[in-house]
Amino acid sequence: MTDELTITGIECFGHHGVFDHERRDGQVFVIDLTLGLDTRPAAASDDLQDTADYGTLVARAKAAVESDPVDLIETLAQRIADVALSADRVEWVRVTVHKPDAPIEAAFADVALTIRRDVRDIL
Repeated sequence: MTDELTITGIECFGHHGVFDHERRDGQVFVIDLTLGLDTRPAAASDDLQDTADYGTLVARAKAAVESDPVDLIETLAQRIADVALSADRVEWVRVTVHKPDAPIEAAFADVALTIRRDVRDIL
């Protein structure tokens, strides 16, 4: 059994995309994370050591977005999922990468990709 811990709206600045201007100028990416973990040990002990430290995890996810440019948000989402799954106690993760300033020649509100990965996927 797992519970869900969700952090939404993590704002990052990265240089990802297939176009030269995206790589050169960069843009805002917004990340939503949902972590699957058993929170009962932490609830019983009231000790941070018994849960996922989401402050540290957010910092690591943000660093993953703000480093090494990639072409696709699919690649970026997988990178973030790998970071989240490396945290102790996280059994699965759902990552949404929002690219609100994607270079699309139409009025739109957002481009978002959501992936779900399980710790068993990396074993």
